[in-house]
Amino acid sequence: MRLEREARGIALRDISEQTRISMRYLEGIEADDYRRLPGGIFNRSFIRAYAKFIGYDEQEAIEEYTRTLRDQGESSDESSTKPFRSVVYTDEGPHNRSPLLTLLLAAVILAILSLCVWAGLHFYQRSLGRKSATGTGQRNAPAKSRSGISIHYSAPSTQEAAKIQSAREDEHESTV
Repeated sequence: MRLEREARGIALRDISEQTRISMRYLEGIEADDYRRLPGGIFNRSFIRAYAKFIGYDEQEAIEEYTRTLRDQGESSDESSTKPFRSVVYTDEGPHNRSPLLTLLLAAVILAILSLCVWAGLHFYQRSLGRKSATGTGQRNAPAKSRSGISIHYSAPSTQEAAKIQSAREDEHESTV
């Protein structure tokens, strides 16, 4: 296929950019070195895309690929791919950890999470208590005198507050 590509004046980089196939894979296809390719159905797809781009018969390119693999003593079906090993842990396979250790680990994690939740709630309640003590919501807020004795001030009732307000207004009107 290299001769077909060169006869049409197509650069390998152009094929790589248009088909999104790595230059390394395209060079492997041209050199009939299919070990550079990822294997299986990818090889066939890359060869088809390459052949289509240069205007070469796709089916003939696949037949040449199969013939070359047969000559090299490799299988042409998809089973010739590199072995696949699952990285997902399943019930199959050897067990390296005892169930007792797993249970202990789960208990430790649960204890740590419970401690974090308790500490968070405790901190939240303490900060909430400080806010209500310093805010306007508390009627009898204790204060300390200079001698260190606690003095409790009472907020005026609604009637007392109305009297104070009217006295202030009268005072303001008399000064104006």
